[in-house]
Amino acid sequence: MNATLSSTRARAALRTSARVSGELLLTLLMLAVALWILGRMWSVVWPLVIGLLLTTLTWPPTRFLRRRGWKPALAASVVTVLFLLVAMGVVALIAVPVASQSGELSDGVFKGIQELREWAAGPPLNIDDAEINKAFDTAVSRAQDSLGNVAGAVVTGVSTVLNGLITAVLALFLMFFFLKDGPRFLPWLARQLPGRLATDIPTVTERGWNTLGAFVRSQAAVGLIDAVLIGLGLWILGVPLVLPLAVLTFVSAFVPIIGALFAGFVAVLIALVSNGLTDALIVLAIIVVVQQLEGNVLQPMIQSRGLGLHAAVILLAVTLGGSLAGIVGSLLAVPVAALIAVCWNYVREQLHEPSEEPGSGPEPGTDGSNADAPAPS
Repeated sequence: MNATLSSTRARAALRTSARVSGELLLTLLMLAVALWILGRMWSVVWPLVIGLLLTTLTWPPTRFLRRRGWKPALAASVVTVLFLLVAMGVVALIAVPVASQSGELSDGVFKGIQELREWAAGPPLNIDDAEINKAFDTAVSRAQDSLGNVAGAVVTGVSTVLNGLITAVLALFLMFFFLKDGPRFLPWLARQLPGRLATDIPTVTERGWNTLGAFVRSQAAVGLIDAVLIGLGLWILGVPLVLPLAVLTFVSAFVPIIGALFAGFVAVLIALVSNGLTDALIVLAIIVVVQQLEGNVLQPMIQSRGLGLHAAVILLAVTLGGSLAGIVGSLLAVPVAALIAVCWNYVREQLHEPSEEPGSGPEPGTDGSNADAPAPS
């Protein structure tokens, strides 16, 4: 006998699906509005984000000084000045080698292009010089056609540099105020919120801060070890621009997976141009070994379960962040994913219903109350 469908259950299922779909659409609409507002306020939000990331790095020495009896303003000022001096020193250490070895590097690039042309002219490609010259002339022609946009590009570049300087200055000032007044923020926030929010929001904020600090400090430690090991290998092989490449390796560590691939590609390319194919293959082997050491030993030891994110989630987050917001999105993808995980775990804790095993609770009437009495309203 064929089973018949229940019209009542079908209508109930459709109503439930419609209600869930409507709630999901409203949630997505609210998220889209929030992202739009965030984009309109990005000139303020971006320095705030950088200031928070810098604060996670500089808070440990500030906390050390404050525990030794230093005033909050004095400790924050000293740490901010030291951080600024270190940042300027790093920039100087990068700029000097790049300027001094730029001529050697450009000669290497020209030599590499010549070798590439000779290789393309031989088997199995057998591309003659006429075709290569034609492609080169086409590229030059396109470059000449785009010279009319040089003025606009220069203006855009100058504007970008100025915006970057303004963002850096704002982030530095925000870092100082976070170091000085940060511990007073959560008590102040709890006093401003009503009811249960006075407990929930500060708790989630504190957990998010701890997760963000764990991410930044662990990535800094892993990036420093990678930079030292890869830089040492480049120095032994005599690859130029060792210090800038080491610094690039350190900075790229803050963009998991994608950053390591980019820094490794740049190092191998420079080794290929300057030292030849053999040294480039050796550099590639060094980078692969260091990355395997990082992924299988360093990150599990240093990060442990601080973030609580699977490697696949990290890769998808970095890919999505890069497609939505470029380099900035790739940089912020993992911290944002970790903060979302913190919020989700807290919500799950609040919605969790503790299960009682049979016989674990008190017997009716054994606690002195009437088991049949109604619950208080």
